[in-house]
Amino acid sequence: MIELPDGVELVLASASPRRRELLAGAGLDFAVVPADIDETPLPGECPADYVARLSAQKAQAVAQPGQIVIAADTTVEVDGAILEKPVDRADARRMLRLLSGRAHRCHTGVSVRSALAGEPTLATQVVTTEVVFVELTDVMIDWYLDTGEADDKAGAYGIQGAAGAFVERVEGSVTNVIGLPLAETLAMLANG
Repeated sequence: MIELPDGVELVLASASPRRRELLAGAGLDFAVVPADIDETPLPGECPADYVARLSAQKAQAVAQPGQIVIAADTTVEVDGAILEKPVDRADARRMLRLLSGRAHRCHTGVSVRSALAGEPTLATQVVTTEVVFVELTDVMIDWYLDTGEADDKAGAYGIQGAAGAFVERVEGSVTNVIGLPLAETLAMLANG
């Protein structure tokens, strides 16, 4: 679907298996070079600005000449608060209780950095999807936490796994909630 010039390497600046699966499913060949950056939110930083900043920093951190780098960062927002990956089971439980029976937003910042000819370019886009959860009981939350899925996911859930049972409605890109808005990412690659 996406044709890269000969000799150009496509790089994913993420260790996320979900992002790898989405790009591979789109037929792209790429190397994986995870970026190691400080992901601490800045004081007063809104969730959309937060993911845009991190995706851009990740793309810049791993970029080399002759590469096109895709970087992304996803967070969950409820009541204006950023829900990152939970630090432990109690934190995951807290997050799931916050999400229970209501709408929340998933924001993903996607950056594409190209260093092919002349000055490097960097394009960044934020995609937002609204997700509505059913009312969660303590039994449902315990069941989900026992799956282990909550451990490494923003907002303590993965829509593509067992937490899909909690989703009443999605408005927007489902792949965005998974961690990489695929249609938007492919359009950014196609547009240079």
